[in-house]
Amino acid sequence: MTADTTTDSTEATPAERGNPEAIREQVIEQLKTVFDPEIPVNIYELGLIYGVSVDADGATQVVMTLTTPMCPAAEELPPEVETKTRAVPGVTSVQLDLVWDPPWSPEMMSDAAKLDLGMI
Repeated sequence: MTADTTTDSTEATPAERGNPEAIREQVIEQLKTVFDPEIPVNIYELGLIYGVSVDADGATQVVMTLTTPMCPAAEELPPEVETKTRAVPGVTSVQLDLVWDPPWSPEMMSDAAKLDLGMI
């Protein structure tokens, strides 16, 4: 059985309706629950999320990349990002842009990710 991950803006709390920044913060929290299957760090801390924007109507855009164009998780991660973004109350639509420029590099990781991976 699969869960319905579509959302309706009526599910948003009064504080979330009309508050794109609050919705954006919740989307980021959701993205921190998505992990690259080969690296034990979430994709947000890995630096794979280049941007999250939410307009006043709840339309959400996520700009992301992968570690390489041939990433084995290429078929898994973008759909999971879209599904988890749609699950956030107040999100009315999702546009997911998978980009390759700038190319990802380890320097894009947060200090927390680098620490988790023993790089600092």
